[in-house]
Amino acid sequence: MKNYEQLSTMGVTSTQHIDKYAVNSIGYMDVLRIVYARPKGSMLPTSRIYKFSRVQREITGDDGKTEVVMETNPALRAALDELQDILAAKVSTQDVASAILEELRLLEEDIALRNESIRVLVGRIKGA
Repeated sequence: MKNYEQLSTMGVTSTQHIDKYAVNSIGYMDVLRIVYARPKGSMLPTSRIYKFSRVQREITGDDGKTEVVMETNPALRAALDELQDILAAKVSTQDVASAILEELRLLEEDIALRNESIRVLVGRIKGA
């Protein structure tokens, strides 16, 4: 399993159970909610919330005036990048699994058709 440094720092250990996430802003805070897909009867939480304060930065414009801008916390950006990697890997794994199942279904149909064809040929031999 890949090491997700920022998520580990936040205390997220079961990255394989992450199902989705959402980010909301409340005042000068960004709130990250991670939702887990847990088996039925699990005592572990189905979601966890993490709060990140916005970072204040001063920008000087062309006219020489400074303006205060609130930016997303770098830790939150790093966590979001790691979450996107996790969910992208899950989607690609599911795509591969569904493609394999489809190939298996087509193979089973082909075998069934060939089986029937051989039975018809054997029936002709017996009838002759």
